[in-house]
Amino acid sequence: MPRILSAEACAADLAELERYNFRFGASPFSCVIPEEVMSENHSGPISTPKQLFWVSLAAFVVPVLVIVGMVGYVLSDSRPAAGAVNPEKAQAQRLQRVGSVEIRDANRPLREGAEVFKNQCSACHATGAVGAPKFGDKAAWGARISQGYEALLNSALKGKGAMAGQGGGEYNDLEIGRAVVYMANEAGATFAVPQKPAQ
Repeated sequence: MPRILSAEACAADLAELERYNFRFGASPFSCVIPEEVMSENHSGPISTPKQLFWVSLAAFVVPVLVIVGMVGYVLSDSRPAAGAVNPEKAQAQRLQRVGSVEIRDANRPLREGAEVFKNQCSACHATGAVGAPKFGDKAAWGARISQGYEALLNSALKGKGAMAGQGGGEYNDLEIGRAVVYMANEAGATFAVPQKPAQ
């Protein structure tokens, strides 16, 4: 008949048993730990097979539902493209041709520098936004004017600092040049207004 021992006594007997088994290969005694001692040492949140079943089921089902929800969100067509208020227009813009040809009247009269300034340049130069020299500010324009008309025109057409290049847009290069002369002359320069070359 096996002896019933406390956990401490059993641990001592087990140590003796390991030494005995090592020497002779057989066990002279056995150790039985009472049920109340075992339940004290091994406790956890899952104590019945029914709880184990439900926890296992939830551990499988919850991640699957989360993944299915994320895939459904990513693949939904009802969301507009990022930054697009009108999805149809955004799609049309993405699908448009890379280059386009615009036919203009080459013989139309040149626009005046004041008109070009008002429509193209005043957004920044009227207020001095993002470091642009303010219209009529002789101190801000002085160093620029000393570089000459060609340098100012080159900066306007190709861009400089925060200013994007103005060439190739609604106004031709000669009209941009007229706006440059208009701004510079209002700040003290005496540049001649560019005219259309004779044909």
